[in-house]
Amino acid sequence: MRPAPIRPEPLPARSPVNIHNEWDPLEEIIVGSLEGMVIPPWEPGLAGPMYEPHFPLFKTQGGKPWPAELARKAEQELEGLARVLEAEGVKVRRPAKVDWSKNFSSPDWSSPSGLGAANPRDSLLVIGNEIIETPMAWRSRYFETLAFKPLLKEYWAAGAGWISAPRPQLHDDLYAKDFVQPKKGELGKFVLNDHEPIFDAADVIKCGRDIFMGLSSTCNHAGVEWLRRYLRDRHGDTYRVHELLFDDQHPMHIDATFYPLAPGKLLVHPERVVKVPEIFKDWDVFRAPEPHIPDEHPLYFSSKWMNLNVLMIDEKRVIATQGEERTLELLKKKGFEPIPIPFWNFNNFGGSFHCATLDIRRQGSLQSYF
Repeated sequence: MRPAPIRPEPLPARSPVNIHNEWDPLEEIIVGSLEGMVIPPWEPGLAGPMYEPHFPLFKTQGGKPWPAELARKAEQELEGLARVLEAEGVKVRRPAKVDWSKNFSSPDWSSPSGLGAANPRDSLLVIGNEIIETPMAWRSRYFETLAFKPLLKEYWAAGAGWISAPRPQLHDDLYAKDFVQPKKGELGKFVLNDHEPIFDAADVIKCGRDIFMGLSSTCNHAGVEWLRRYLRDRHGDTYRVHELLFDDQHPMHIDATFYPLAPGKLLVHPERVVKVPEIFKDWDVFRAPEPHIPDEHPLYFSSKWMNLNVLMIDEKRVIATQGEERTLELLKKKGFEPIPIPFWNFNNFGGSFHCATLDIRRQGSLQSYF
């Protein structure tokens, strides 16, 4: 039997999707899933953001399942996050099951597998009442939004906007050959060139009318320009897209480097943010303390600085990592109400609370904070 066609409802007075910043009261969110997630297979895009000690793992074990015990501990933490959010009054949605072990190809390349749906923040960008599927830099993630299609169809049928950025070719010409990772102070060196628009949604942070994008090995100038032009064509001068550059030797995503937590309060990495943009001159800018996560913890594709990667429930309540005592104390000092939960095991799989979730609806309207 063929599935019944989707018949979109008339545009509702209140869209099921509504996101303007990182801190308005949270009503609905997608929490990722580790089910079936595999080790990322080696490809050109990994040479920029990944850490060299783990290159052999990707080259020899890419496409295979993660060790069961490692995945089990991380999945427990992810389920704990979902329970905490529900207890705080937030509606939690989850991705569909997908077989990530299947290989696939384009006319230009092939991938032995996908990756997973642990980090919905990367493949989907929510601005206002619209969801944008992003043109991601890794070939293994080309079909990652398949896990979220049922939800995207549901939101669209209920009146939300839904569009995909241009699907990237991801040809070898996009990536620097024989790439050598930058040294400290060597800004602007990435594995990507501007062969075509590329960005992950996690390279974007929202602050009302002002949207900040960090250049990285998953976001190029062309990607920033595509989003800038798209928003201008659709909304006129409503949005201002700012391009940022950080001193990061493994540049990938903005939310463990530069994070406006609430109006007038900006959390930044103590070393990567060389200069805070002038637009924040009247804000309280505070630098994150050293993380507590043990040196021997196996962070396969994230840095130790996941203590910056938090999730705001509203302007006060913030989900942060249990065990990161210096960070928790800083948040309290700045007037926040931390909700600490364990998440170090999930950090092994590419991020923390902000990465593992995707805000769908928050109360509030579009404003300018500058």
